This record gives sequence, C-alpha cells and structure tokens, in this order.
Amino acid sequence: MHMTSPFATPAAPFGRVLTAMVTPFTPDGALDLDAAAKVAKKLVDAGSDGLVVSGTTGESPTTNPDEDGRLLAAVLSAVGDRATVVAGVGNNDTQASARLARQAKAEGAHGTLLVSPYYNKPPQAGLLRHFLTVADAGDGLPVMLYDIPGRAVVRIAPETYHAVAQHEAIVAVKDAVGDLASGSTLMRDTGLAWYSGDDALNLAWLAHGAAGVVSVVSHVAAAQYAAMVRAIDAGELGEARAINEALLDVVATIMSPESQGAIMAKAALQVRGVLEHRTVRSPYVDATDDQVDRLREVLDTAALLKD
Repeated sequence: MHMTSPFATPAAPFGRVLTAMVTPFTPDGALDLDAAAKVAKKLVDAGSDGLVVSGTTGESPTTNPDEDGRLLAAVLSAVGDRATVVAGVGNNDTQASARLARQAKAEGAHGTLLVSPYYNKPPQAGLLRHFLTVADAGDGLPVMLYDIPGRAVVRIAPETYHAVAQHEAIVAVKDAVGDLASGSTLMRDTGLAWYSGDDALNLAWLAHGAAGVVSVVSHVAAAQYAAMVRAIDAGELGEARAINEALLDVVATIMSPESQGAIMAKAALQVRGVLEHRTVRSPYVDATDDQVDRLREVLDTAALLKD
C-alpha cells in the first residue's frame, strides 16, 4: 500500500489532528465550493493536518455522490499538498459505498472514512463483508473504519476487528463507542491505528495511546488539539489536562444534542468570520440567534473568537 498523504506514518496513517469538516451551503442550500476551499485552508492554517470531507459533520446523508466528488476535488485542490484529505464513503448500501470509494480514488483522496452501515442493523458477517468490499473498491486507498453505535446502532465486534485488520488497506479506526477499556485492548491486539471520534474523550484516548483525533471542535481549536497531541507525546500530562479543561465548555456547546456538531460548528465558523452563512440542510435546522449568542460567549471566554 502506498501512503500518499503528506502526514502519513505507520503509527498515524492519516496524521494527528483531523477535522471532520462541515460542508458549506449557500442560503438556498446549494453546495458552496468557494466557501469549502476557504474553510479547508483556514483549518489547515490553524493546525489541522488532515480533513475529513463528506462525513457526518459534512451532512453526508443529505449530499449526493456528484456533490461529494466536487467537494472532494475542491478541498484537494485547496490543501491536498499540505494535509491529509479523507473522503467519507460510508453508506448503508454496500454498493453505493463502493462507488463512493472508487470515486474517492479517482479524485485523488489520501484515504477514506468508512462508517458502519446504519439503520440496516446487519449481523457481524454483514459488517465484515461490507468493510472488505468497500476497501477493495478503493484499490489500495487507506481506510479508516468509523465505529459509532449511537448512530449506526450496531457495534463492530472484536472478532470483526481482528478479521478486517488482515486487509492491507484497512489501517485505522475512528472510535466513537466510548469504551476506553475495549478500545485499548483492540488497539493493542489488532495493530490498527486508533483515533478519537469523540471530542469529549480526546485527552483520554490520546493518553491511552491513540494516534490522533478526528474532531469537530477543531473547527475552532485545531491549534489547541495539536498542542495537546504534542504534550502527550512529550509526557506532559499536566499541560494536556490544562488544554482539555480550557475546552470543556466549548466541547459541550458545539457537541450538544441540539447541535449534532454540524449545526454549531457552522455557527462557530460564521462567528469567527470564516463562513458567511451557517445554512444546514433539512432535517437539521440552522442555529438560532440565542444559540449563537451563547456560543459566542463560550468562544470568547476560551479566547477562541479569533485565530
């Protein structure tokens, strides 16, 4: 397997701090590629060494494959020479996911993010076949599995992890299960690179040996999370804890149940002057003025209103 990402290493095949990037829309809900390129550049300038496009925070259930391809191409053109660009290819239809993986390969993505099929509730044998089929379709592109039973209902079982770890292209996991003990054991036993998929647990996962984070809050705190990674690497747990504590209210506000991440992440970018509009597609709803006022207060307290 050839790792084409600028930040790929065996221990961290997708980099260390990846932002699960929002997908900008115009006020009427159309894809805004100019805004996407601007956001991508800002995120990389701020400290993200990777971006995930067309993931959950990118509202992928409401975008079509043509939009996914155009968004990926725009982000690659903007920052592909200085950041890992990962294409979300997850779907609850295996063949649809495989087509997205082939598209990601053709567009030049550095890797793919493959979430467990949602709603179908497949058995573990179905999960395994889904993951292997889509990984094969990517023709060597590194794959990060995404384990998030809160959205997908099913959880990837240990035996499935051990099986997929034998596939050359499946190299990492984005963990949003919240089970540090199980994840630590799987990290040790499978050799897969582990990434925190839950901003509230970023410090805990890094302390347990995770390769990095795939973050929503890094839309406003990429530099802080990069500093947290460096602190953990240097054994400076006190410094890492201080960074985490300073971000607690920001994480709680952006990742609130009313936000699902994407809603308030867009609002935060608007507050910081990066996005002109905070438009989301239905069934999401735009952040209210009251929510934005509260977000502005929290960002100001954390000294995150500006870069």
